[in-house]
Amino acid sequence: MEITKMFGKRPVMSLEIFPPKGNMSLKSVLAIIEAVIDLCPDFISVTYGAGGSSRELTVEIADIIKNRYGIETLAHLSCIGSTRDEIEALLAELRSKNIKNILALRGDPPQDFDRMIQVKADYEYAKDLITHIKSLEGFYLAAACYPEGHIDCVSLEEDLQFLKEKVNCGVDFLITQMFFDNNLFYNFQEKLAALGIDCPVSAGIMPVVNKKQIERITELCGTTLPPELKRLLSVYENKPEALKEAGIIYASEQIVDLLASGVDGIHLYTMNSPKVAAKVYTNIKNIRGSFTHED
Repeated sequence: MEITKMFGKRPVMSLEIFPPKGNMSLKSVLAIIEAVIDLCPDFISVTYGAGGSSRELTVEIADIIKNRYGIETLAHLSCIGSTRDEIEALLAELRSKNIKNILALRGDPPQDFDRMIQVKADYEYAKDLITHIKSLEGFYLAAACYPEGHIDCVSLEEDLQFLKEKVNCGVDFLITQMFFDNNLFYNFQEKLAALGIDCPVSAGIMPVVNKKQIERITELCGTTLPPELKRLLSVYENKPEALKEAGIIYASEQIVDLLASGVDGIHLYTMNSPKVAAKVYTNIKNIRGSFTHED
C-alpha cells in the first residue's frame, strides 16, 4: 500500500527499527518485530547502515515485516558511496518483494569514504537518488527533514531550500529528525507552508532513556535539548530507571500535544526497544482516537 494514502483522516502512527549490529543477532531483531507489531503501527521503517553497510539485512527485515506479518514497510535507502547500478539492483530486489515505499537518503559516509568517493560518485545528494528512483516508477518516496536544519547546512533557511528541491523531485511525504521542543516543529510547519511544501509530515519523536546515548545522538545531529529536558537528565543522571520513566513521559506528552495540534503523523524512534515503544503507545492509545483531522 502507498503510505501517503494513509494520511488524512487521522494521524499515521509508525515506528523505526534498525538491523542487527554489534552483538545483536537477526533473531533478536525478529523478536523486536514480533513485539512491536502488537502495537499495530501503520507502518514500520527499517534503517540502513552507514554507506549501505546493512543493505542486505535491511531488505530481509523489510521483507519479513511486509510479507510475513502484513505490516506496511518503509525501507531506508541511502546513496552515498553507491553506484547507479548498485542502487538499481537493490531497487529490483525490493520490487521483487513488493516493497514499494522507500525513505530516500543521502546517508552517512562510511569509514573509507575518502577512498570510495573517488570511484563512486553517481550521487551527491538525496535529491539525486530521489530523481533516479522516481524515473523508474512504481515506488513511493519519503524523505528526511530537519526542524532545526541539517547539521551540514549553514542555516535553516538554506536547508529549507534544499528540502524544497527534494520535494519537487518527487517526494510523497516527509519524516522529521527527532526534536524535543514542539515549538520548533510548529515553526517549521509555518516555514514549509510559506515555501509551498504541502506534503504530509510525520513528526519524529525519540524517547530519552539514556543520558550518554541522547547526548551523543544530539551532538551528531545538531539537535538541541530544551531546558526542561536538560533538568531531567541532570536530576536522574544516576538513576537510569527513573530517567527512562521520565523520558517516556516527556515523549508521551510531546506526542499528545502534537496530536492535539493536528499533526499528520508520529514516527517513533524506538532504538529497538519494544518495551519503551509499548509504554509510549500505552500512554497515548486513548488520545489517538480522540484527535483526528476531522475534529
